[in-house]
Amino acid sequence: MWPIIRLILAGIFGGVLGGMGMGGGTLLIPLLTVFCDVPQHIAQAVNLVSFVPMAGVALIIHFKKKLVDKSGVLYIIIPSCIAAVGAAFLAKGLDAGLLKKLFGGFIIILGIYQIVCEIIAAVKKKKQAAFDKETGKEKPDAGPAGKNAGGQGQSGI
Repeated sequence: MWPIIRLILAGIFGGVLGGMGMGGGTLLIPLLTVFCDVPQHIAQAVNLVSFVPMAGVALIIHFKKKLVDKSGVLYIIIPSCIAAVGAAFLAKGLDAGLLKKLFGGFIIILGIYQIVCEIIAAVKKKKQAAFDKETGKEKPDAGPAGKNAGGQGQSGI
């Protein structure tokens, strides 16, 4: 009974992240391999199978809330599908241990990237606040009513 409960919990956590569009597989694969003793290849296959209905439900909700920008989606979908075919054949031929290491390395690099981006954003914010305090001015592009220092409106695009 406990293995089934662990699988259900892994599915719930993966579904929550997947429903928010944050990559449920990023969590689901480690949960399946580490806590449920599922082999790496099987975990990746389960992730792919669970992704289809999960993405469908999430997409319907995101479309209804008008959160999907369709303008450049084909430029993402077509190369992604082509790359997925190649990667699927590549993954099939790789050793499960190597797949685990590659996936783990990817997650570590992604985590480091996110931390570095947050640090850079915090430093920029702190420098801007110090500049604003020192000069008693706002940022040049954040003046009243969205106008910059020259009085020209900014579209933000």
